[in-house]
Amino acid sequence: MADTLKKPRPEYRNIGIGQILTAYRLPLAGRVSILHRVSGGLLFIFLPFLLYLFDQSLTSELSYEVFKGFLSNIIVKLIVLVLAWAFLFHFCAGVRHLTMDMNHDAVSKERGKSTSVVVLVVSSILTIAFALKLFGAF
Repeated sequence: MADTLKKPRPEYRNIGIGQILTAYRLPLAGRVSILHRVSGGLLFIFLPFLLYLFDQSLTSELSYEVFKGFLSNIIVKLIVLVLAWAFLFHFCAGVRHLTMDMNHDAVSKERGKSTSVVVLVVSSILTIAFALKLFGAF
């Protein structure tokens, strides 16, 4: 009994985002989960901007021309590209979560890693296709 009294008690402290990003090696499924939350936050924060763009594109022919001029700015194109990535990634990760909810066999370490890879690859391909279209490749 004396041995148990001499052991120091472990300290549990709250950790910050810096420690999560640098000290911990998250599995790929954990990183995809965090990116899913980040992309959802981006979409929520930029919702007024997206609604403004949508409104400008539908109001009239003149406002559509103003919208096209606004979208020709490289900074706006980059912002739209980031938001397109956020939407496409959030959508793909959401489909992943829905399939895991419907199929409990998909909730394992191996399947979590493989579905995370699928989410990253599919959302990256879709984002690249959107970027090519946005910057006028086709």
